[in-house]
Amino acid sequence: MSSRDDSLLSDALGFLAGGGEMGARMRAHDWSSSPLGAPADWPQSLRSALSICLHSSFPTAIYWGPELRLLYNDAWRPVAGDRHPWALGRRGDEVWHDIWSVVDTQFAQVVRTGEGFATFDQMLPMVRGGAVQETFWNYSFTPIRGEDGSVAGVFNQGHETTERVLDERRSFMERQRLRFLGALDDRLRTSRDPLEVMQAAAEHLARHLGTSRTAYADVDADNDRFVIRDDYTAPGVETSAGSYSLDLFGPRAAADMRGGTTLVIRDVAAELAPGAGRDMFRSIGIEAIICCPLLKHGRLVAMMAVHQAAPRDWQEEEIGIVEAAVERCWAYIERAGAEARLRELNETLEERVTAVLAERKVFADLFETTSAFVQILDADYRFLAINKASTDEYQRVFGFRPAVGDNLLDLLNGSPQYEAVRDLWSKVLAGDSFGQIAELGEPRLGRRWYDMKFAPVADRTGQIIGASLFGYDVTDRVHEQQQLAATEAARRDADALYRAYFEHTAEALFVVRVLVDGGFSIEELNPTHERLTGLSTAAIRGKPLKEQLPVQVADAVTANFRRAVGEARPISYREVVDLPNGERHWDTILVPVTGPDGVVSRIIGSSRDVTARVHAEEQLRQSQKLEAMGSLTGGVSHDFNNLLAPIIGALDLLQRKGLGGDREQRLIDGALQSAERARVLVQRLLAFARRQPLQTVSVDIAELVNGMADLLGSTLGPQIRIAVEVDDDLPVASADPNQLEMALLNLAVNARDAMPEGGTLRITARGENVDAENREHLAPGRYVLLSVADTGDGMDPETLKRAVEPFFSTKGIGKGTGLGLSMVHGLAGQLGGRLTIASRPGLGTNIELWLPVGSAPAVAAVPGNGAAGGPRHSGTALLVDDEALVRASTADMLTDLGLKVVEASSAEEAVRVIEDGLRPTVIVTDHIMPGRSGSELAAQVRARWPDIPVLLISGYADLAGVDPSLPRLTKPFRQAELAELIAMSNRR
Repeated sequence: MSSRDDSLLSDALGFLAGGGEMGARMRAHDWSSSPLGAPADWPQSLRSALSICLHSSFPTAIYWGPELRLLYNDAWRPVAGDRHPWALGRRGDEVWHDIWSVVDTQFAQVVRTGEGFATFDQMLPMVRGGAVQETFWNYSFTPIRGEDGSVAGVFNQGHETTERVLDERRSFMERQRLRFLGALDDRLRTSRDPLEVMQAAAEHLARHLGTSRTAYADVDADNDRFVIRDDYTAPGVETSAGSYSLDLFGPRAAADMRGGTTLVIRDVAAELAPGAGRDMFRSIGIEAIICCPLLKHGRLVAMMAVHQAAPRDWQEEEIGIVEAAVERCWAYIERAGAEARLRELNETLEERVTAVLAERKVFADLFETTSAFVQILDADYRFLAINKASTDEYQRVFGFRPAVGDNLLDLLNGSPQYEAVRDLWSKVLAGDSFGQIAELGEPRLGRRWYDMKFAPVADRTGQIIGASLFGYDVTDRVHEQQQLAATEAARRDADALYRAYFEHTAEALFVVRVLVDGGFSIEELNPTHERLTGLSTAAIRGKPLKEQLPVQVADAVTANFRRAVGEARPISYREVVDLPNGERHWDTILVPVTGPDGVVSRIIGSSRDVTARVHAEEQLRQSQKLEAMGSLTGGVSHDFNNLLAPIIGALDLLQRKGLGGDREQRLIDGALQSAERARVLVQRLLAFARRQPLQTVSVDIAELVNGMADLLGSTLGPQIRIAVEVDDDLPVASADPNQLEMALLNLAVNARDAMPEGGTLRITARGENVDAENREHLAPGRYVLLSVADTGDGMDPETLKRAVEPFFSTKGIGKGTGLGLSMVHGLAGQLGGRLTIASRPGLGTNIELWLPVGSAPAVAAVPGNGAAGGPRHSGTALLVDDEALVRASTADMLTDLGLKVVEASSAEEAVRVIEDGLRPTVIVTDHIMPGRSGSELAAQVRARWPDIPVLLISGYADLAGVDPSLPRLTKPFRQAELAELIAMSNRR
């Protein structure tokens, strides 16, 4: 393979340049067996998309072709996980077999509709580490259109949100648990006896979980017989109160209860065999159950259970709530029992204070069986009774262990807690009965929270002789409530942030309520939405959509709302909305919000005005279309120039030789005129393609326009008035004066044809400064703005959209080539400027030609073609051209001018001829040739043999790096033009 072939291959794979690991893998991948084929043959649409993908820092993948073959960048590798790098080039359904049932329909929707798709926190059941796991993702699918306009692939971007979603789920469940336990504490705290505690806890738990029944049972000493004294049942569910044998419920239930393990059965019929307790459970209407045991000293003493009359998939958080509720219930039952016993004691204490002081065993038997803190002090703060739980707690938080007879204030002497403790006891000794939750304890040992109930102790005369305390350590509960409060505060802060965003974002936000009948009603609009649509929240809140919006609009909006409710996941779509400020394009996302029952109750929507982006995308498509047409046109025109060169050369020679008679000369002249018209046509095509050879110099626009006044006047006719306005301080422009004159003439002729009844053609020129943000998309800098405006018919939007396309014309067959505007458009772009068109039917057209400011003073116009025949020359011409026909035609012209011609087919061959001793009078070389170009040959000749003049011939605009002082001639040409340029090169 030649170096030129290597270069072409490198250019063909330029879109895979860089791109980190994945770029390297794609370049090294064996694509021979893939339906995608070799990368050098991939379509431009895939190349462009893949180039963006590889250089994006965001996780990005492309699914291409009917099989959705996978290509991806470095940032997307973690998404593939252990499927990387095997996944490269594989079918999408092969790579994602585990989640294909979800994403297949999404891909199909994008390919079918040609519209983008986005989803948020989408659950995908993905295989990881050999097991199916719930994963969550934010991702989007964007259609990639191929060269024929159909969807050829899908552009995928996204990232995993599993950790955040699970954290939010856990946080939500924890908030729900804390709220439930807080409410349960509030309800149980006021209960006065164990039965009341059981009933309150059972009802609260059943209502929270939505269970059929909640029951509490005491277990006999035989560890088998248990009694359900009462239960809470949902409407229509029978009570389970009665006496039962634990063993009849099967070995699994018996073993779990006696072993202290929570029993969880989700489906009694499926999990338990006949004879294993299934019939017993079902006989009392239990199809699913959570049952928690209470063991004391290794013996089962009580059970609490929630029943479901149908199979139920108990969730871990539900099981945790039942266990926490049961623990709370048992604590309050124990507390209620102890308080009841204390009340019984107080009723007889006034008669037995002396006996109690003597026989403390009464208190020991009564209080040592409870985990509550029980204390009785006399009026002098001496302990009459204190249980072990209390002494242990004093040791933990105060550092001493009191005993009966000790004085509490003496023990606390010097402690920072002295005043707080004395104030509490003195208050109750004064006759006040109260409850209080307070934090006590030495800071160095660790402070704790206690729920305490104080009551005075009086003798039969009513005299206060002491005080009692019954308390519990509620530190964990207080911390839970503090955590709940902090969570609620955080939620309020989040709500405030959301409200600030809702009120001030530039996006149009709205909240929609889903009605019971399946209809919808707008609940709230943010200020941006109200401003853009003219709707008011106050005016429309609560009304059905059809009363708020026009029927057709309401139907379209309702259809999207129903889709969001039906799919129960976020959906996105693009819509066109007719607003007071005109037709606007919107990207809308609808996020359904489900209530506790799992039913969608609201929809939160966000709409973003993407009109500017849609217009930009349309401009980009038009630009790409013109670029593709330009590439094709430029390549064909260049080749056509090479074909025209020998044709024009031969006809020119026949005409100059005067061969044949009058008839033959007329035929030659006609053929030559047709060839000249073809040459002009090719020049226009090259101008459109931005590939015509230009002689760019600094041009005085005022002088050029004024110099064309007579020509324009004669061309346009007397019905057209010409007005010229040029700024006095107009800078020079960087342009090719000959091509610029042709452009002005084309624009003037188009204006004349648009004014059949006459009118005014106004040509203006002024200097303009352009900054980085400009609607013409020009590079920042100084420009000359040349404007040609007419008062003619104008163009409608469709015509305006296609105005610069080659061969597009509204003049009818035979009345124009359709290359005038396309030629001017190409010229402006090739010069580094831009052509803009403003036109409306009936108001005329204004065409603006933006030209870069020149960096040197204006130069005189380049001389035109010389007279036929041209001057004679002598000496030797070295002719270099890789096209044999063009070389032969040019050799005949040079010979006819009196020069001896030595031919070479490449720059390398030309250098060898000179090195072998040839000293030509002039070198005439083509520019674009295989291997070394003509300009590179000229540079080498000037460096080694500076006395040999070089003339460059080109039919193409690719003259980057060419010395502007090098004489150039555009293909095709006639002998007179060649002779004149040789004369100029010799003078230099």
